[in-house]
Amino acid sequence: MAGPTTAERGADEDLDPGPPPRRRLPGPRALIAAAVALVLVGGASVWVLYGSSWLRAERVSVSGTRVLTAAQVREAADVPLGDPLISVDLDGTESRLLDELPRIDSVEVIRSWPHEIGLKVSERTPVLIVEAAGNSGKYVEVDAKGVRFATVSRAPEGVPVLELAVARSGSSVASLRRFDEGRLVREAVRVADAVPAALAHDTLVVKVRSYDSISLELTGDRTVAWGSAEKGRAKARALTALMKAAPDAGHFDVSVPTAPASSGS
Repeated sequence: MAGPTTAERGADEDLDPGPPPRRRLPGPRALIAAAVALVLVGGASVWVLYGSSWLRAERVSVSGTRVLTAAQVREAADVPLGDPLISVDLDGTESRLLDELPRIDSVEVIRSWPHEIGLKVSERTPVLIVEAAGNSGKYVEVDAKGVRFATVSRAPEGVPVLELAVARSGSSVASLRRFDEGRLVREAVRVADAVPAALAHDTLVVKVRSYDSISLELTGDRTVAWGSAEKGRAKARALTALMKAAPDAGHFDVSVPTAPASSGS
């Protein structure tokens, strides 16, 4: 059998690209130049961030305050003005604010290039107040988490007084072992939060005798037996309906929301 012709061999040779060209690796001088360039760029970046005056902490902005002043927040934050902005300890600033200003519930500390530290504050809101010890005429504010966070000389408007009337003898002692004062405060907060919005400003006192004996004192010498903090929404609905059905009653009992009752006039 005859082999390929000269023309066929020429066509095969034209289709064969042959071995790829060898890539030349950069020489030592090029590698050294690249390394020097990287060092210079890195050094320049470090100098800009830490050594230059271009990116220094020059001011502190404060937002979100309601009772606290911006000056109080800045003083507690103690941001080192004049230091490189990159070196300001954001976590440390947050910790100082939370430790020194208990009214602050949370705070976000951010860098705002080129010269500012921003403090976004969220303050605690009182849902109950407790008379301060010693009958000093002052009150301690309690937030929705049951945290006592500030002492004020005047009761905030529309915030009920928490009255802990827990007996220290008999069966109440066993109840206190199971539900300590902190737990009872949190249960009172749950009740205050569940009170119908229409009655919120009429609620003067939330009285706690035990875990399952919480009552309300309203304007107009009206009282509400609430029971425990459980089933708060059902009790709120029952109280609203009961007050509509018996608007002149003086006492309402929603401790069992499926069987509410009213009495007095």
